[in-house]
Amino acid sequence: MTLPFLLEIGAEEIPDWMIEPALKNLSELFNTVLVEHKLGGAVTGMDATPRRLVLHAEGLAGKQEDSIELVTGPAKSAPPKAVEGFAKKSGVAADQLVLATSERGEYWTLSRKVSGRATLDVLASALPQIVGKIYFPKTMYWTGKGGARFIRPIRWIVALLGPDVVPFEFAAVKSGNTTNGHRILGNKNLPVTIANHREELRKNFVVLSAAERRAMIEKALDERVESDEALVNTLVYLTEYPTPIRGAFDPKYLTLPREILSTVMRHHQRYFSVTNDKGGLAPEFIAVMNTSADPDGLVRMGNERVLRARFNDARFFWDVDQKKKLEDRVEDLKHVTFQAKLGSYFEKTERVIVIARNIAQILEAKVPATERAARLCKTDLTTDMVKEFTDLQGIVGGLYARAQGEWEEVAQAIYDHYRPLNMDGPLPSTLEGLALSIADKIDTLEQCFAIGMAPTGSKDPFALRRAAQGVVRMIVERKLPLPLDHLVPKNTPLEAFLLDRIRYYFKDIRAFQYDEVNAVLASGSDDLVDIDSRLTALAEVRPTENFEPLAASFKRIQNILRQANYSAGGTFDPNLLEPGPEADLYAEFTRVREAVNAYRSKHDYKSALEAIASLRPKVDLFFDKVLVNAPDETIRQNRLTLLNSLLTEFSAIADFSEIVTTH
Repeated sequence: MTLPFLLEIGAEEIPDWMIEPALKNLSELFNTVLVEHKLGGAVTGMDATPRRLVLHAEGLAGKQEDSIELVTGPAKSAPPKAVEGFAKKSGVAADQLVLATSERGEYWTLSRKVSGRATLDVLASALPQIVGKIYFPKTMYWTGKGGARFIRPIRWIVALLGPDVVPFEFAAVKSGNTTNGHRILGNKNLPVTIANHREELRKNFVVLSAAERRAMIEKALDERVESDEALVNTLVYLTEYPTPIRGAFDPKYLTLPREILSTVMRHHQRYFSVTNDKGGLAPEFIAVMNTSADPDGLVRMGNERVLRARFNDARFFWDVDQKKKLEDRVEDLKHVTFQAKLGSYFEKTERVIVIARNIAQILEAKVPATERAARLCKTDLTTDMVKEFTDLQGIVGGLYARAQGEWEEVAQAIYDHYRPLNMDGPLPSTLEGLALSIADKIDTLEQCFAIGMAPTGSKDPFALRRAAQGVVRMIVERKLPLPLDHLVPKNTPLEAFLLDRIRYYFKDIRAFQYDEVNAVLASGSDDLVDIDSRLTALAEVRPTENFEPLAASFKRIQNILRQANYSAGGTFDPNLLEPGPEADLYAEFTRVREAVNAYRSKHDYKSALEAIASLRPKVDLFFDKVLVNAPDETIRQNRLTLLNSLLTEFSAIADFSEIVTTH
């Protein structure tokens, strides 16, 4: 007979962004206990609301199975009294001991039966450790320094194994079979069983399923509501009983830029923006309240009142900021610290101007506009708007530049220069914006690495991984002719860091196989666009019948050359070739080399790789019929030189020895 298990940890509101990682960690911790203690069963469901983390498991055994324990005593050579003492201590006669052989020699041993513990007892011991180990970025002491730590004060714990309470205590809270409903709408101290737990919560206005709460929110989001998956996810974990309501604001605020209004609604009030029939912003919003209804419209009016105040603030900041031009704010950057050891944003601006100018020249962007954008791009950090709405940095600079009559290329470059903000975010839309964004990120990377602030583990306070990933994305996806050696110095920790981000991008984001990425990068290139083309071709040609066998042959060639201690630079003599497979391989090699060079000059890497793969029959026949390590030194060196030429010539697109083969 197996048993179900339920654990509910009830707490004060947990930050929404911490909930899903905590659930995953809790599931892993509990499954580990099941395996280590041989309890059987597995986690079958995880649920959470802001006030509770819930774990469901099925199939747990009522007790551990009995086991046989081997107890090792004295060595065979030990005095009889020592052996008798071991037997007496173990509660058996000396003649019941058995000699067993191990790596250390022969020892007297005793086998005894160990009764399995009740699962209830095992869980009672393990659960306090599990709860205490749930990972949160920050935790707090709630019972005094040195006591239990958790993200928020724990208010109740439900722990049930079948019909029984698993007794334990954590942070001065004892486990039981009572939970609490919605903070306002529900009842407290609700007795529950595993079978009725979910339904009792629903009766008390707690929708336990995150998927169901998501559906309740999305039901109100029609085609006029601006899509915002991140906001939906946030609201799912901010509410236990989500109810969307539609509100409105005075159309006069639509004179402010859309970006500012949307940011105020989304980031500060967690409202959805609504569009009109022409795609512009409508004077409406969708809010999600954590209650069942708003019959008198009091919640709606409260939200409208708060939003009106926020919009008034934004309009005030806009009007005040316009009294000072961005150009006049450049000197103010001397008083804004970029990093304590790296000086001010004014100093950063001076460096970025130089880098951006060089990149703009390579990209054939408008150099004067790029330099101007670089000069002004950080000035919005001194504005009241950005001080209040920090998410708008860069965007505000672009909007202000446009409002103050700067060239459109300047305004757009400033607007875009923080992009991309993540792996899915939009890229800068102009060459000037791309040049400025890359320059800004490269400067941050160079300066931080110069003072030893390279990311370590999960610590990356200046988001250097994101910056490097953004540089890679922009170059590859916008097909920019911007070699790495134009951006970072060779053979430096920064170059190695950037190469690591390149590997991550192509493997984890673009889904190329890891050995394909290694093969192309090992062949050497500073041109990321070219690397992308070669990887695409390699992935397309790899499934063909000749490719992997040829890659296996290239590995064999590499091993032969290494074992022979071959030094490149030997002279190849075609007159020493033996008629048959050896001469045929050379002839085919010569033909394919010409074809490959022609394809490579056109960047037609797929055709080049197909041509290389066509060598496979000749290579196979060569190894079947020709003795590479011929007794004659001259013949042997000539054959090794032929193989080295073949390996070197065709590794320029990808190092085939890096390909993992099944042959």
